[in-house]
Amino acid sequence: MNHKLIRYSMQIAMIRQLLALSLITENEFHLIKNKTMRDYGIISDLTS
Repeated sequence: MNHKLIRYSMQIAMIRQLLALSLITENEFHLIKNKTMRDYGIISDLTS
């Protein structure tokens, strides 16, 4: 489980970086983040 959480965190960090560089829109960020959360079984995002 710990390895899975690290991979999830790395993916979220990468899409945040894409957003910060304006390579994706805010809407695209949320769509990707929500799909990533579903894929990894994350049910809550306390960082929002």
